[in-house]
Amino acid sequence: MSAGPEPVPARRPGGPPPPPPVERRDKANYLNVSFGVKSWLLTTDHKRIALLYLASISLMFALGGLFAVAIRLELLTPGGDLVQSETYNKLFTMHGIVMVFFFLIPSIPAVLGNFLIPIMIGARDLAFPRLNLASWYVYMIGAAFTLYALISGGVDTGWTFYTPYSIVSNTHVVAAAVGIFVTGFSSILTGLNFIVTIHKMRAPGLTWFRLPLFVWAHYATSLIMVLGTPVVAVTILMVAAERILHLGLFDPRLGGDPVLFQHLFWFYSHPAVYIMILPSMGVISELVTAMSRKRIFGYGVIAMSSLAIAMLGFLVWGHHLFVSGQSAYAGMVFSLLSFMVAIPSAIKVFNWTATLYKGSVALQTPLLYTVGFIGLFTIGGLTGIFLAATGLDVHVHDTYFVIAHFHYIMVGGAIMGYLGGLHFWWPKITGRMYPEWWARVSAATVFLGFNLTFFPQFVLGYLGMPRRYHAYAEEFQVLNVMSSAGASILGVGYLLPMLYFGWSMRYGKKAPANPWGAKGLEWETDSPPIPENFARQPHVTEEAYAYAPSEVVVV
Repeated sequence: MSAGPEPVPARRPGGPPPPPPVERRDKANYLNVSFGVKSWLLTTDHKRIALLYLASISLMFALGGLFAVAIRLELLTPGGDLVQSETYNKLFTMHGIVMVFFFLIPSIPAVLGNFLIPIMIGARDLAFPRLNLASWYVYMIGAAFTLYALISGGVDTGWTFYTPYSIVSNTHVVAAAVGIFVTGFSSILTGLNFIVTIHKMRAPGLTWFRLPLFVWAHYATSLIMVLGTPVVAVTILMVAAERILHLGLFDPRLGGDPVLFQHLFWFYSHPAVYIMILPSMGVISELVTAMSRKRIFGYGVIAMSSLAIAMLGFLVWGHHLFVSGQSAYAGMVFSLLSFMVAIPSAIKVFNWTATLYKGSVALQTPLLYTVGFIGLFTIGGLTGIFLAATGLDVHVHDTYFVIAHFHYIMVGGAIMGYLGGLHFWWPKITGRMYPEWWARVSAATVFLGFNLTFFPQFVLGYLGMPRRYHAYAEEFQVLNVMSSAGASILGVGYLLPMLYFGWSMRYGKKAPANPWGAKGLEWETDSPPIPENFARQPHVTEEAYAYAPSEVVVV
């Protein structure tokens, strides 16, 4: 893409003078903390709001990680001798609630999407800046309710809040439900803002099929946010109302149907998987083409596959109900649809691989996360096909096979993409380079620790170990010890970026405007960008990812 200067309009005889160009203020103004806390808490700058989200989401990730540490420590021994069963139920419930609703769903859209989408399309901000700030406050209010539930004793229902247990549980289900309900509005506001911004605020010359694939992925994700989030928000609110008012919605004693809850919950929560993974796919599309110095293979197909995933994601919720009394006919239909949703995902993997093939590959940290994502996501996707087969799903349902599959998609996919994107755009966000050697060590540590943590769980699940049990048969201990050892390595891998990113903001080498030699409007402005993003309105004059075949990697 090219960001040519905006032509200065000629002055008509006797007419008013042309408007002056945008005044260029201190380019690091939005990063300057000396303006006080109030300027941050009342900001409408999308870049600052992204950094507020980054701080908040990082804290929630650390909290969810602490719950995971406690879970793996408990599972070191088969006797369940570290905590009681009731406490263990609260640990995995709060781990799931915090990681799914307060980290995985908002992480890339709220941080990287907020920061990059206006710059990528040549806009000065999102369409509704105040609404953008309001979405962060809504997120914080929802997190406060959930943290209150944690401090007051926790929740023991599992992050899915399955009825009828969630109706009769004596833990703080209502506070957690209100927190999730409120946080859902943060996703809705963000998705609405992205949709309007992408439709109405693109730079001149930036047609739909010149958009970066990162933007396409967030457009598809925003559709799911706006259409799906109200369903789960109302469903969780119905659980709270059931507990307080005894309405008989899900309680079979009052004529309610607990399976209805599962239909309503998974109608959103399976598309929510794509809210978590589609933005990562957009990140990987950007990283693959930049690190291989080639046009992305099959740009149009990848863009349309994002929309196809968003559409098909709403049609496959029933594969979560294969063992819930669902009819055999419905099971066959949902099984077929679940196989179909793998097709657009596979298209992306094949096209990324084709892009890397014979590319001028730069073996730097963003590429390490990219290759790690492709490998781990492929394993997660293939094992998802196993779970879409009704016969096999009955055998491994509610076992550690499901846990492993889910984490290969979410941790191996969503978080690898998130970390890859942070490393790729960190010089643009902060204007500083991080230590490359330590970043490569971190990427390798995360990949090694992840596989040692979760691959043994496939075996555990296939052998029959049920999930959510704090005591298990002795023959499963070796694999559980391997998994806990891998979790400690994975934790170190996640801790390292927090340390060297913080170090780089003060001591890191100053970053040039385009340290990777990449294409895209975000690389046409300063690092970090000026408050208005561009001194003049950019004009796009070339296709997306217009790399010349003879280009050499810029290191």
